[in-house]
Amino acid sequence: MTYSLIARAGDEIGLIVASKFFACGAAVPFVGARSAVASQAFCNPLWGTEGRTRLEAGEAAEKVLADFVARDAGQSIRQAHLMDSHGRFAAHTGADCVDWCGHLIRDDHSVAGNMLAGPDVIAETSRAFMTAEGPLPERLLAAMRAGEAAGGDKRGRQAAGMVIHRGEAHAWLDLRVDDDADPLGELERLWDVAQERYVGFTLGMATAANFSGLPDRAPIDRAIAEAEALRLAEGRASRSRAVES
Repeated sequence: MTYSLIARAGDEIGLIVASKFFACGAAVPFVGARSAVASQAFCNPLWGTEGRTRLEAGEAAEKVLADFVARDAGQSIRQAHLMDSHGRFAAHTGADCVDWCGHLIRDDHSVAGNMLAGPDVIAETSRAFMTAEGPLPERLLAAMRAGEAAGGDKRGRQAAGMVIHRGEAHAWLDLRVDDDADPLGELERLWDVAQERYVGFTLGMATAANFSGLPDRAPIDRAIAEAEALRLAEGRASRSRAVES
Protein backbone atom coordinates (compact mmCIF):
# COMPACT_ATOMS: atom_id res chain seq x y z
CA MET A 1 0.00 0.00 0.00
CA THR A 2 0.82 3.64 -0.01
CA TYR A 3 3.07 6.41 -1.23
CA SER A 4 4.34 9.19 0.97
CA LEU A 5 6.54 12.28 0.95
CA ILE A 6 8.71 13.73 3.73
CA ALA A 7 9.96 17.28 3.18
CA ARG A 8 11.65 20.12 5.02
CA ALA A 9 11.27 23.81 4.24
CA GLY A 10 13.01 26.18 6.64
CA ASP A 11 11.89 25.26 10.16
CA GLU A 12 8.94 23.25 8.84
CA ILE A 13 8.81 19.46 8.48
CA GLY A 14 5.96 17.94 6.51
CA LEU A 15 4.83 14.37 5.89
CA ILE A 16 1.96 13.53 3.55
CA VAL A 17 0.64 10.09 2.65
CA ALA A 18 -2.08 8.58 0.44
CA SER A 19 -3.23 4.99 0.05
CA LYS A 20 -5.97 2.51 -0.74
CA PHE A 21 -5.77 1.57 2.92
CA PHE A 22 -8.03 2.74 5.74
CA ALA A 23 -6.61 5.42 8.05
CA CYS A 24 -3.13 5.50 6.52
CA GLY A 25 -2.80 8.98 8.02
CA ALA A 26 -2.82 7.36 11.46
CA ALA A 27 -0.59 4.38 10.67
CA VAL A 28 2.23 5.89 8.59
CA PRO A 29 3.41 9.32 9.89
CA PHE A 30 5.64 9.83 12.92
CA VAL A 31 6.86 13.44 13.02
CA GLY A 32 8.82 15.28 15.68
CA ALA A 33 10.22 18.76 16.19
CA ARG A 34 13.26 18.05 13.99
CA SER A 35 12.68 14.65 12.38
CA ALA A 36 10.18 12.42 10.64
CA VAL A 37 9.54 8.74 9.90
CA ALA A 38 7.11 7.17 7.42
CA SER A 39 6.58 3.49 8.23
CA GLN A 40 4.57 1.74 5.51
CA ALA A 41 4.00 -1.42 3.43
CA PHE A 42 3.58 -4.09 6.18
CA CYS A 43 4.25 -1.24 8.58
CA ASN A 44 5.91 -1.70 11.95
CA PRO A 45 4.86 1.18 14.23
CA LEU A 46 7.94 0.69 16.39
CA TRP A 47 10.06 1.87 13.46
CA GLY A 48 8.06 5.07 13.83
CA THR A 49 7.93 5.55 17.59
CA GLU A 50 11.46 4.39 18.39
CA GLY A 51 12.81 5.98 15.25
CA ARG A 52 11.36 9.39 16.05
CA THR A 53 12.76 9.27 19.59
CA ARG A 54 16.25 8.33 18.42
CA LEU A 55 16.28 10.81 15.55
CA GLU A 56 15.15 13.60 17.86
CA ALA A 57 18.06 12.68 20.14
CA GLY A 58 20.49 13.30 17.27
CA GLU A 59 21.15 9.83 15.81
CA ALA A 60 21.79 9.64 12.08
CA ALA A 61 18.99 8.43 9.82
CA GLU A 62 21.20 5.82 8.14
CA LYS A 63 22.29 4.38 11.49
CA VAL A 64 18.78 4.13 12.89
CA LEU A 65 17.41 2.55 9.73
CA ALA A 66 20.25 0.02 9.48
CA ASP A 67 19.57 -1.02 13.08
CA PHE A 68 15.87 -1.55 12.38
CA VAL A 69 16.59 -3.65 9.30
CA ALA A 70 19.05 -5.77 11.28
CA ARG A 71 16.67 -6.32 14.21
CA ASP A 72 13.37 -6.87 12.41
CA ALA A 73 12.74 -10.39 11.10
CA GLY A 74 10.02 -8.88 8.91
CA GLN A 75 12.22 -6.25 7.27
CA SER A 76 11.71 -7.72 3.79
CA ILE A 77 8.04 -6.68 3.84
CA ARG A 78 8.67 -3.28 5.43
CA GLN A 79 9.15 0.06 3.74
CA ALA A 80 10.28 3.21 5.52
CA HIS A 81 11.93 6.52 4.86
CA LEU A 82 13.06 8.99 7.45
CA MET A 83 14.73 12.33 8.06
CA ASP A 84 17.04 12.98 11.00
CA SER A 85 17.54 16.16 13.02
CA HIS A 86 20.36 17.24 10.69
CA GLY A 87 18.09 17.06 7.63
CA ARG A 88 19.63 13.85 6.27
CA PHE A 89 17.39 11.22 4.68
CA ALA A 90 17.49 7.42 4.52
CA ALA A 91 15.10 4.87 3.01
CA HIS A 92 14.46 1.13 2.95
CA THR A 93 12.24 -0.87 0.59
CA GLY A 94 12.15 -4.53 1.56
CA ALA A 95 12.79 -7.15 -1.10
CA ASP A 96 9.31 -8.66 -0.64
CA CYS A 97 7.30 -5.43 -0.82
CA VAL A 98 4.60 -5.61 -3.50
CA ASP A 99 5.48 -4.14 -6.91
CA TRP A 100 5.78 -1.52 -7.98
CA CYS A 101 7.81 -0.45 -4.99
CA GLY A 102 10.76 1.84 -4.45
CA HIS A 103 12.03 5.11 -3.06
CA LEU A 104 14.08 8.16 -3.95
CA ILE A 105 15.96 10.76 -1.91
CA ARG A 106 16.65 14.40 -2.77
CA ASP A 107 18.36 17.15 -0.78
CA ASP A 108 15.21 18.41 0.93
CA HIS A 109 12.75 15.53 0.58
CA SER A 110 12.25 11.80 0.16
CA VAL A 111 9.47 9.80 -1.48
CA ALA A 112 8.64 6.11 -1.10
CA GLY A 113 5.82 3.86 -2.22
CA ASN A 114 4.66 0.31 -2.77
CA MET A 115 1.73 -1.33 -4.57
CA LEU A 116 2.00 1.55 -7.04
CA ALA A 117 1.12 1.80 -10.71
CA GLY A 118 4.81 2.25 -11.53
CA PRO A 119 7.99 4.23 -10.86
CA ASP A 120 6.50 7.40 -12.35
CA VAL A 121 4.38 7.79 -9.22
CA ILE A 122 7.30 8.67 -6.95
CA ALA A 123 9.23 10.41 -9.73
CA GLU A 124 6.31 12.74 -10.47
CA THR A 125 5.64 13.30 -6.77
CA SER A 126 9.24 14.45 -6.33
CA ARG A 127 9.26 16.57 -9.48
CA ALA A 128 6.05 18.34 -8.55
CA PHE A 129 7.26 19.08 -5.04
CA MET A 130 10.43 20.66 -6.39
CA THR A 131 8.52 22.90 -8.81
CA ALA A 132 5.49 23.76 -6.66
CA GLU A 133 5.24 27.17 -5.03
CA GLY A 134 3.41 28.49 -2.00
CA PRO A 135 3.07 27.32 1.60
CA LEU A 136 4.37 23.86 2.45
CA PRO A 137 0.88 22.27 2.74
CA GLU A 138 0.10 23.36 -0.82
CA ARG A 139 3.41 22.08 -2.16
CA LEU A 140 2.82 18.71 -0.47
CA LEU A 141 -0.70 18.46 -1.85
CA ALA A 142 0.42 19.42 -5.36
CA ALA A 143 3.14 16.77 -5.22
CA MET A 144 0.77 14.01 -4.16
CA ARG A 145 -1.77 15.00 -6.82
CA ALA A 146 0.99 14.62 -9.41
CA GLY A 147 1.77 11.15 -8.05
CA GLU A 148 -1.90 10.26 -8.22
CA ALA A 149 -2.10 11.49 -11.82
CA ALA A 150 0.82 9.17 -12.61
CA GLY A 151 -1.19 6.20 -11.30
CA GLY A 152 -0.91 6.38 -7.52
CA ASP A 153 -1.81 3.28 -5.54
CA LYS A 154 -2.72 0.71 -8.20
CA ARG A 155 -5.62 -0.59 -6.09
CA GLY A 156 -7.39 2.76 -5.94
CA ARG A 157 -7.97 5.51 -3.38
CA GLN A 158 -9.27 5.55 0.17
CA ALA A 159 -7.30 7.58 2.72
CA ALA A 160 -4.72 10.32 3.15
CA GLY A 161 -3.04 12.35 5.87
CA MET A 162 -0.80 15.39 6.23
CA VAL A 163 1.23 16.39 9.30
CA ILE A 164 3.36 19.54 9.62
CA HIS A 165 5.57 20.54 12.55
CA ARG A 166 7.16 23.95 12.98
CA GLY A 167 10.10 23.20 15.25
CA GLU A 168 7.95 21.91 18.12
CA ALA A 169 7.14 18.45 19.45
CA HIS A 170 3.45 19.15 18.81
CA ALA A 171 2.03 19.45 15.31
CA TRP A 172 1.19 22.81 13.77
CA LEU A 173 -1.20 21.02 11.40
CA ASP A 174 -2.46 17.43 11.47
CA LEU A 175 -5.19 16.50 8.97
CA ARG A 176 -6.58 13.06 8.15
CA VAL A 177 -9.04 11.55 5.72
CA ASP A 178 -9.73 7.95 6.68
CA ASP A 179 -12.29 6.74 4.12
CA ASP A 180 -13.17 8.77 1.04
CA ALA A 181 -13.48 8.27 -2.72
CA ASP A 182 -11.14 11.26 -3.28
CA PRO A 183 -8.98 11.48 -0.16
CA LEU A 184 -6.51 14.02 -1.56
CA GLY A 185 -9.39 16.20 -2.71
CA GLU A 186 -10.88 16.00 0.78
CA LEU A 187 -7.48 16.81 2.29
CA GLU A 188 -7.35 19.90 0.06
CA ARG A 189 -10.80 20.93 1.29
CA LEU A 190 -9.71 20.53 4.92
CA TRP A 191 -6.64 22.70 4.26
CA ASP A 192 -8.94 25.37 2.79
CA VAL A 193 -11.13 25.23 5.89
CA ALA A 194 -8.08 25.31 8.16
CA GLN A 195 -7.13 28.67 6.68
CA GLU A 196 -10.46 30.21 7.68
CA ARG A 197 -9.89 30.11 11.45
CA TYR A 198 -7.48 27.38 12.51
CA VAL A 199 -4.30 28.87 10.98
CA GLY A 200 -5.04 32.17 12.70
CA PHE A 201 -5.63 30.36 15.98
CA THR A 202 -2.17 28.75 15.76
CA LEU A 203 -0.61 32.20 16.22
CA GLY A 204 -1.41 31.77 19.90
CA MET A 205 0.07 28.29 20.29
CA ALA A 206 2.62 27.83 23.07
CA THR A 207 6.17 26.81 22.18
CA ALA A 208 9.05 25.26 24.07
CA ALA A 209 10.60 28.72 24.27
CA ASN A 210 7.33 30.45 25.25
CA PHE A 211 5.23 28.32 27.60
CA SER A 212 2.33 30.79 27.59
CA GLY A 213 2.19 31.28 23.86
CA LEU A 214 0.11 34.34 22.92
CA PRO A 215 -2.75 34.65 25.44
CA ASP A 216 -4.12 37.72 23.66
CA ARG A 217 -7.07 37.19 21.34
CA ALA A 218 -6.65 40.45 19.43
CA PRO A 219 -3.90 39.34 16.98
CA ILE A 220 -5.66 36.01 16.46
CA ASP A 221 -9.03 37.65 15.79
CA ARG A 222 -7.33 40.10 13.43
CA ALA A 223 -5.68 37.29 11.45
CA ILE A 224 -9.00 35.43 11.17
CA ALA A 225 -10.77 38.59 9.98
CA GLU A 226 -8.05 39.25 7.40
CA ALA A 227 -8.31 35.68 6.08
CA GLU A 228 -12.10 36.04 5.74
CA ALA A 229 -11.77 39.39 4.00
CA LEU A 230 -9.30 37.94 1.50
CA ARG A 231 -11.55 34.95 0.81
CA LEU A 232 -14.56 37.20 0.20
CA ALA A 233 -12.53 39.58 -1.98
CA GLU A 234 -11.46 36.64 -4.13
CA GLY A 235 -15.06 35.42 -4.40
CA ARG A 236 -14.39 32.11 -2.69
CA ALA A 237 -17.21 30.54 -0.70
CA SER A 238 -16.44 28.77 2.55
CA ARG A 239 -15.90 25.04 2.05
CA SER A 240 -16.66 24.24 5.68
CA ARG A 241 -19.43 21.77 6.43
CA ALA A 242 -19.84 22.98 9.99
CA VAL A 243 -23.37 23.59 11.29
CA GLU A 244 -23.94 26.65 13.47
CA SER A 245 -26.68 26.78 16.08
